[in-house]
Amino acid sequence: MVYIFLPIHAIGREGWGEGIERPMNSLARALRKNSTEAERCLWNRLRGRRLDGVKFRRQQVLGPYVVDFLCLEPKVLIEVDGGQHAEEISNDL
Repeated sequence: MVYIFLPIHAIGREGWGEGIERPMNSLARALRKNSTEAERCLWNRLRGRRLDGVKFRRQQVLGPYVVDFLCLEPKVLIEVDGGQHAEEISNDL
């Protein structure tokens, strides 16, 4: 399942954690290294400006969150639910 949230009104440079190592940056880095199959498939379609020439970032820190995919122009945020969520639900039952 893919969730697309439009538009992003509050994107600014503050809170991104650039230039400083912060816990959320470490989490984002770990998520990039351990992406789900759904995230890898979508990233292969989005990377390198393959979609209408726009640049996407993956596992990007946005305030207190780490979003799966983020494009600054136009302001688009994509969250992907992969198989790990189905596994979590079955473990909860």
